[in-house]
Amino acid sequence: MTSDTCGRQHCRISDQETNGKNSTASSNDFSDPIYKEIAITNGCINRMTRDELRSKLAEFKLETRGVKDVLKKRLKNYYKKQKLMQKEPINGDSYYDYICVVDFEATCEEGNPPEFIHEIIEFPIVLLNTHTLEIEDTFQQYVKPEINPKLSNFCINLTGITQDIVDKADTFPQVLQNVIEWMRQRELGTKYSYSMLTDGSWDMSKFLNIQCRISRIKYPSFAKKWINIRKSYGNFYKVPRNQTKLTIMLEKLGMNYDGRPHSGLDDSKNIARIAIRMLQDGCELRVNERMHAGQLMTVSSSVPLEGAPAPQMPRYRN
Repeated sequence: MTSDTCGRQHCRISDQETNGKNSTASSNDFSDPIYKEIAITNGCINRMTRDELRSKLAEFKLETRGVKDVLKKRLKNYYKKQKLMQKEPINGDSYYDYICVVDFEATCEEGNPPEFIHEIIEFPIVLLNTHTLEIEDTFQQYVKPEINPKLSNFCINLTGITQDIVDKADTFPQVLQNVIEWMRQRELGTKYSYSMLTDGSWDMSKFLNIQCRISRIKYPSFAKKWINIRKSYGNFYKVPRNQTKLTIMLEKLGMNYDGRPHSGLDDSKNIARIAIRMLQDGCELRVNERMHAGQLMTVSSSVPLEGAPAPQMPRYRN
């Protein structure tokens, strides 16, 4: 059966959907006929080949790159959105206006001995506009480490950050002040709602947490909650956690890494590209992790969507 035939018979967006005979769900499972139609359509999409999926996506002018599971999820979300829009228009004002993607680079040694203290040496931010789904701006500053001011050769080779770069850089409190000023100028947390986003838990729960203790400043309030895109990706596309590394996520979505791996700014831009694709595919990226009393905690998806506070410079510790 061609994709066009499959599309005409089962997967078209219309009010004359199939009557449910080929649906595995009983009619009692879906009191709302819209959701019953969505379930039937999902069943059809599950039976489509990769070529049929790509053909159908192309018909709707949607992205056709990605592995089969990604394509299925993309098409299902498109149909679901169309159906729910018929029911009631989606309020576009409830989501974050911006997402700030952060991916720190930190001092490191080969094998990272357990006693080694990581210090942030690059602080990048990529500002993603959730309305235009474009990268609107970027921030990048290098940071001078204080405990281990001399970078290891392993660290230099990994990150591309040289000794000369960090020697000339500001210390972390000054860089954080510059970050906050940059965010304030863009009216984040005042005029526009926003959320932080990272690739995993470590950036906030480990690197930023340790760095604030080293610099004797309190943990900044704007970074206490964030979107861990690895968790979001795994849950949305239904893939195991070991398939949520940055390069694997890009590959599964049909994209190549752009730039130099382990450059904080380039990593952040690539993470933003994944976030854009997920938003296009119908994923509502939500805060799913937070820091509480110095500990990493999970945030339930049932918690109301709430933006991060306006950034303020944290007080120094006693």
